[in-house]
Amino acid sequence: MAELPTLLQFYMSMPPVTRAYTTACVLTTLAVIWRLVTTFLFHGPLGFSFMFNIIFTYRHCAMLEEGTFRSRTADFCYMFLIGASLMCIMGFFVNLLFLGHAFTIMLVYVWSRHNEHVLMSFFGLFPFHAPYLPWVLFGFSFILGNSILVDLLGIAVGHIYYYLETVCPRRFGFRLLKTPHFLERLFQNYEEEAAYEYADPVVADDRDDQ
Repeated sequence: MAELPTLLQFYMSMPPVTRAYTTACVLTTLAVIWRLVTTFLFHGPLGFSFMFNIIFTYRHCAMLEEGTFRSRTADFCYMFLIGASLMCIMGFFVNLLFLGHAFTIMLVYVWSRHNEHVLMSFFGLFPFHAPYLPWVLFGFSFILGNSILVDLLGIAVGHIYYYLETVCPRRFGFRLLKTPHFLERLFQNYEEEAAYEYADPVVADDRDDQ
């Protein structure tokens, strides 16, 4: 606790111009770091495309969290971190600055691979199974004249995550994407509460009788 006043005194003892310039450098750097997060939150200006993306984001994010990742909140957050990191790296090479739509496509792709037998329809026009949904959205973006690189990036990142997280353990017997312990500890209590909430009440009663 004694270090904070010392640092504050040191900061206030700087010459005014030096202090102002140094402060501006630090704040600008922090702003750039913050943009790494906000790039996944921007879905374009208000309009049909914005509402379409928000609905798909909410729907498939919720279905993943309550379905595939039920009682696995730490794993779900780790998927966010892995996906965001890969998109930042890959997006740099294709000069994509706003990755909100790509992140939505990633969520849709992961959900679709975990629900391969779900039958869907696009605006009621034609039926298809869930794994084709990312490609249907890709075609829809192409028709609207949007950048198809955004959809391809989301599909690519979603496929990489699904392959490393789901396919590799089945084929090779080991899990490459192990969730860090700090995330497991952070969400441990919440996951235990969620697991108890979704537990079968009949099973719970049987255990109580024993």
